[in-house]
Amino acid sequence: MTGEKFIMFRNRLTKVYRHLGKQARRQSIACYRLYDHDLPEFPFCIERYGDRLYVAEYKRQHGMSDEAHDNWMEQSLEIVSEVLEIPKEAIFLKLRQRKPGRLGQYQKLDAVQHEFPVEETGLVFLVNLGDYLDTGLFLDHRITRQMVREQCAGKKVLNLFAYTGSFSVYAAAGNAAEVVTVDLSKTYLQWGERNFAANGFVPGPHYSFIHADVKQYLKTIPENYFDIIVMDPPTFSNSKRMDDILDIQRDHAELINDCLRGLTKGGLLYFSTNFRKFEMDNDKIQAASIKDITKATTPFDFEGRLFRWCYLITK
Repeated sequence: MTGEKFIMFRNRLTKVYRHLGKQARRQSIACYRLYDHDLPEFPFCIERYGDRLYVAEYKRQHGMSDEAHDNWMEQSLEIVSEVLEIPKEAIFLKLRQRKPGRLGQYQKLDAVQHEFPVEETGLVFLVNLGDYLDTGLFLDHRITRQMVREQCAGKKVLNLFAYTGSFSVYAAAGNAAEVVTVDLSKTYLQWGERNFAANGFVPGPHYSFIHADVKQYLKTIPENYFDIIVMDPPTFSNSKRMDDILDIQRDHAELINDCLRGLTKGGLLYFSTNFRKFEMDNDKIQAASIKDITKATTPFDFEGRLFRWCYLITK
């Protein structure tokens, strides 16, 4: 690859860092996305977590020999380190598949612990840039989490497909009367419990963590019980621990209606999906209203490059 291409990459990274870094500092945001495949020759996702960087190279047919690719990567990381003023030892590198949805979120890559705390709107979250394909905190839902926090005082909140429980932490911080966190992975539920502990919230009757297949669990929830439900499912899942395959386009109406059954009258469901070709089947959903809040929940660092949908559905 020519030196001219590397100059283009340096210039692009410098420009976005100047723009996004300024906004992040103004809003006191320590974790944000800086770059996402902006130039085709440099297919990286680059995110900042405090004083460390997560750099993921999207898998592709690059046509380089192993040695040439290593040299290209070395030069690329030199530029990243210099422009973002982060030492190379604080850069965590991953290779990720370019697949729809968050298919990799339960894929463990090795057994070394690199967990450390970061702050978001005054709350603490434990992230891990070294052991998993994803970091433990989905940055694209920063605004959505704050929306939930502002609406849940005295409310009963259910967080489905909860991953590491960041929505649950926000709900607890918003003085929710009860927070129920459900996920199929014990690893991530335990991570969620550590996130609670990091913020001084003690699991108990008001804060419960449930290991379950969400599709099956939703059939068991009491009617008219929860005031707010958050549901951010994977696009597709065929985990051996599930009784059935999950296909979000096929299954979303059933999942949403099951949530609505468990909501109080006027209750709110925040529903999100990363399936780019997603189409809401309004006719099958028994809701008082369905509002597309994708734009309203898009943070500054994802403008123009966010490929997920978000809806506020009212019973």
